[in-house]
Amino acid sequence: MFARLMHWVMAAMVLAMLFIGVIMVASLANYHLLLAIHRPLGIAILVFVIVRFGYRLTHRPPKHPPTMHPVDHLAAMVSEYLLYTLLFVQPLIGWATLSSAGVPVQLFGAVRLPPIAPQSTAVYSVLRESHVVLAYLLFLVFVAHLCGVLFHTVVLRDGILDRMAFWRMSPVTSAPSGRAAPAAERTPTP
Repeated sequence: MFARLMHWVMAAMVLAMLFIGVIMVASLANYHLLLAIHRPLGIAILVFVIVRFGYRLTHRPPKHPPTMHPVDHLAAMVSEYLLYTLLFVQPLIGWATLSSAGVPVQLFGAVRLPPIAPQSTAVYSVLRESHVVLAYLLFLVFVAHLCGVLFHTVVLRDGILDRMAFWRMSPVTSAPSGRAAPAAERTPTP
């Protein structure tokens, strides 16, 4: 239950962060307000990903459906670890970017984070560009992850969403072709 809750809270935070990032780039109208949300949300994502990764090290994730092809399994594993890496690195780079610009990372009220990078225009330039490039990569990996889940849920109907859903769908039973049985042929759960 804890892993599922963390999964969906982080998904919501990442979606919010992606939308905020796009709006910050596209419009200067509410830039300072969005930035005031962007900074603490980035640090919250960093804390959540550390907690979630620690939990993942001590608890095995739910198994993939037996009908899942080994290539799909590898793609899912790679996308999950890439998401973990990006969600860990991206907030750190954002924090370092502000540190190199001499701007304190103010979370709430007087709570500020210490600088983690030297104050330097050259360092700032590299970090800012890295933050933007990794944001695009994070968006692409997030969308690929979502598309994979949708493909398995809607097209293959193999119960992949059950791994992280709060509800219980029908258990997967094997069809003669090796793919998941259609929903009508699955046995209902009590």
